[in-house]
Amino acid sequence: MTRLHQIAPAIATTLFLLSGEYPQSAAALAPPQPPSLSSRHVDPSTPTRASPCTHNSRPSTSLFGLRTTLSRARDSLLSRERTDADLKSGIAFFYDRSSKLWEDVWGEHMHHGYYVPEDRTDHVQAQIDLIDEVLKWAGVDDAVPPKRVVDVGCGIGGSSRHIVKKYEGSTAKGITLSPYQAGRGNELAKEQGLEGRASFQVADALNMPFDDNSFDLVWSLESGEHMPDKSKFVHELMRVAAPGGRIILVTWCHRDLEPGETSLSKKEEKILAKINRAYYLPKWCSVSDYVKLLENEGAVDIKREDWSYIIAPFWKAVIKSSLNLKSVMGLLKSGFSTIRGAYAMLLMLRGFNSGVIKFGLITCTKKKVEDSTASS
Repeated sequence: MTRLHQIAPAIATTLFLLSGEYPQSAAALAPPQPPSLSSRHVDPSTPTRASPCTHNSRPSTSLFGLRTTLSRARDSLLSRERTDADLKSGIAFFYDRSSKLWEDVWGEHMHHGYYVPEDRTDHVQAQIDLIDEVLKWAGVDDAVPPKRVVDVGCGIGGSSRHIVKKYEGSTAKGITLSPYQAGRGNELAKEQGLEGRASFQVADALNMPFDDNSFDLVWSLESGEHMPDKSKFVHELMRVAAPGGRIILVTWCHRDLEPGETSLSKKEEKILAKINRAYYLPKWCSVSDYVKLLENEGAVDIKREDWSYIIAPFWKAVIKSSLNLKSVMGLLKSGFSTIRGAYAMLLMLRGFNSGVIKFGLITCTKKKVEDSTASS
């Protein structure tokens, strides 16, 4: 652990040096402004300049001077507020640029792994096991499997494809803000013989293009943290669930506040704010906050659990996987936002180790029609 903390900052600084993105000021280190979703070209191969700096304008600066500039730029980024539209376009931009690198290194599943026992080394299998263990924990019955599944924040569709393989006769629809992810998800579905059973499209989780009461299983694995309006997000999850359908929400949360606390500590808030800048996240909430929102929507059979200890080895493994030539070169090709996201891995590790970040699991069901009638 200590060695990773020593090496990773040096790797990140070296990435800036190798990439030729030499910042002359804090403003120069501000993230590139991604195009709006309405004006984006769907083709992810379109080259995009990752930084306003050019290779022809390298100021003479020492490594220590660069480190100071990076620190000042980081602090300046924390003071800039992003609108909901900024967050959505930023998320799409970030995942358009970083998803290929993740797939090259880690495969089709873009989420934490299940580390029981904690010393397991097959990280890809750990990610697959997480899906199965979450389904089991939530009470999804293999004997009565879901037929219609929606994957909210689907990435490149790893969960959807695994679920339809697991449950014969089921279909899954996945949504993401990233055109690259939707396209790649459909490519992989075709390659795996799942065309027609798993499909993916660009859509907003806060305004899903599906009818009410459409899905037996509403699945959201590590996308809730991106949602700027948690109340609307939960409302949409409940809206598209069929009566009696199950909602499974797995997401990054901050710890529950202790009795007498009105907020997190300034130190904790600072860690989360830095992560927000790197991963295009809005304000965090706790698992208890989600439970209250679900209760307000009329959800029943609500169950919650903290699996932070189960996924604990994940970030250390991700950091270790980035310390090789293939990953470094992939980062350089992916651009500034991905480089900054890689640097933020240390912050995620720190957040989990300090206890401010929790890996929250929540599941519930939507009332059946007869239940609603009986209670009215």
